[in-house]
Amino acid sequence: MSKTQILERLPELTREERREIVTQVYELDGDEWLDEGALTTEEKALLEARVAEDARHPEAAIPWSEFCQRLDARRD
Repeated sequence: MSKTQILERLPELTREERREIVTQVYELDGDEWLDEGALTTEEKALLEARVAEDARHPEAAIPWSEFCQRLDARRD
């Protein structure tokens, strides 16, 4: 499948499927995505600390769908 075909099919996927793809791409690139120059050293450190905290305490996380629901409820 070509890149063009993949990009054309992305809108057909669910939000969760697209998030899974993004996660897999980040995992393939490792921490390189943090080094594209858009983040400061402090921002990179904060992201790395939060990822490490999530790895230590995965039970504290909530599903993305629940986060979106909570956010929507706060907006209303």
